[in-house]
Amino acid sequence: MTQNTQQQTPQKTYKAAVIREKGGKFQMETVKATDMRDDEVLVRVVAAGMCHTDMVARDQVFPVPQPIVLGHEGSGIVQAVGSKVTELAAGDHVVLTFLNCNTCNACHEGHPAYCENFNDYNFSGQRVDGSHALSAEDDSELHDRFFGQSSFSEYAIANVRNVIKVRKDAPLELLGPLGCGIQTGAGTVMNALKVSAGSSFVAWGGGAVGLSAVMAAAALGATTIIAIDIVPSRLALARTLGATHVINSKEEDAVARVKEITHGGAQFAMDSTGISALICDMMASLRSRGTAAIVGASAPGTTAALDVTDIMQNCKTLIGVVEGDSVPSIFIPVLIDLYMAGKFPFDKLVKFYDFDDINQAAEDSEKGITLKPIIKISATDDSKKA
Repeated sequence: MTQNTQQQTPQKTYKAAVIREKGGKFQMETVKATDMRDDEVLVRVVAAGMCHTDMVARDQVFPVPQPIVLGHEGSGIVQAVGSKVTELAAGDHVVLTFLNCNTCNACHEGHPAYCENFNDYNFSGQRVDGSHALSAEDDSELHDRFFGQSSFSEYAIANVRNVIKVRKDAPLELLGPLGCGIQTGAGTVMNALKVSAGSSFVAWGGGAVGLSAVMAAAALGATTIIAIDIVPSRLALARTLGATHVINSKEEDAVARVKEITHGGAQFAMDSTGISALICDMMASLRSRGTAAIVGASAPGTTAALDVTDIMQNCKTLIGVVEGDSVPSIFIPVLIDLYMAGKFPFDKLVKFYDFDDINQAAEDSEKGITLKPIIKISATDDSKKA
């Protein structure tokens, strides 16, 4: 397969992790690739991060059609490109991210993470025309296209818009989480909140997203960085990543402590838990004209009883942020450059698992044993691929 000479992939089979029922286990199955479109890219997946969104899709908190191949933090090596793809070539190292339509107002305004057609492109389990990139081995229907990639698989067929070329000297097996979870935390700080040097920032939640935000705030020069969680090991790690203060909200009043540390309230804050009570606490702990962001995934219909008078009188701002309000083709390479320069050590969040151990990775993630699992799927070097 060579660049721009073949629009279709010969039908081939490979291994993928399939979810067949609500809350079910990942099942290793042989799947078939269907024809690749002229604006698509075939990627051999080296590794894929596991994100909370994979779990909420598995459990139907966010309803997606099943059976389905999940996975949306893939990294790998381009194997073939469609006839209309000029930006990429076989052999390129890439990170897979979310897919956008590139035609709506939000996309045209430079905010693809807020694509008005985001759900159709990322959660529908099919291309927008109803077709699939995969089928089951017996030719029965198999849903795919999760975040435009379905990267819990040895190969992924993605659109050129959600395939990001990256530098080849960076550790490819590490980079997948930059496509979603790490991008969300860091991007919220850098792109949406625009945390400034010398300012105060609070991360409500010390998971991979929250700690990515801590690292980003440190990289930007925030001088008061507070991490809040109930797991002591996460709080200890937060200190090594740039947090100047940590709060165990099981042991002390987080709102009162934030106000004490910041002398009245934080300038910036982010909630990655999706817990209503914590979102209310976050808003209560802001200073006058402070700004906070919600990035955590809550069940549809979740509400929060905010103090409206406090928000109005103190001119506080609450925003929702998806994917860190990032333009991935710009932001992901920036994060990699920061990592390679020693200024964004997100490798401290990860633990690697073999592909066959994907269910153990999911269990460890849900128990809080592992902050960011990465599933190693194939060798980095093309000459060593299985």
